[in-house]
Amino acid sequence: MKYSTAILFPGQGSQTNDMRDDVERQRPELLELAVSAVGEDPFARAREGTNFAQAAIFCASLAGWHALGRPHGDVMAGHSLGELAALVAAGALDERDGLELVALRGRLMHDAGRQARDGGMLAVLGRGAADHAEDIALAHGLTVANDNSPQQVVLSGPRAELPGAVQHAEELGLRARQLDVTGAFHSPMMASAVPEFTAALAKIDFAQPNVPVISAVTVRPFEDPRRELADALTMPVRWRETLLALHELGTGRFVEVGPGRVLTGLAKRTLADVELVNA
Repeated sequence: MKYSTAILFPGQGSQTNDMRDDVERQRPELLELAVSAVGEDPFARAREGTNFAQAAIFCASLAGWHALGRPHGDVMAGHSLGELAALVAAGALDERDGLELVALRGRLMHDAGRQARDGGMLAVLGRGAADHAEDIALAHGLTVANDNSPQQVVLSGPRAELPGAVQHAEELGLRARQLDVTGAFHSPMMASAVPEFTAALAKIDFAQPNVPVISAVTVRPFEDPRRELADALTMPVRWRETLLALHELGTGRFVEVGPGRVLTGLAKRTLADVELVNA
């Protein structure tokens, strides 16, 4: 199978100050649904925690996709949270169901972080970051949470281990900084979020997507979204591998929809001789 154009949906960390205005202009009914699903306007508190940010970014991503004319490309992919937006855009998941799942996912991940209490995340940056990330993680009891690009990897785990990992990274000539997050996302410390999310997924009807949607957990098209979306809570986001796999399948054009330019930047650092479009 050859894919020429991939539509990419961002995850947490891509929020922008104007994304609420975009949603209100493009999809006002989606804004109303978000308020209902979260219990209040998630955009007003999107920078406070994942329990608000995820619903806001999900809505902004679909609004951006709508503003672009709802393109399907040949294939879709999403970074973590973005997988749910991609499944909606591909016709595999009802929009209202998707938003309810996103609101639940954000709350459960927030609560799991508070329950574990001592979880955190660390960005490792610089040439060779992806090559050294696994060794740094193993040496300090951490998990590679996001393999984003050759120059950017995020580690996740006990907060007490992060300073040692920072020193380790710096000794290798890399830069490292702790992230302002409420938990150790995409690590075993999110395990308490899995049962309730799995139960919610079991009640959702998934359809065959209009185009393939690549899972950033398996780096293959979704086959069992209920299982794969649940696994994504505790498993790494293999984004660099996802981009490389798409490129090997002939993808030469990558279109990021939604707020921010995070995925465009990661693709630029990972791939050469491709067209990058930020919508």
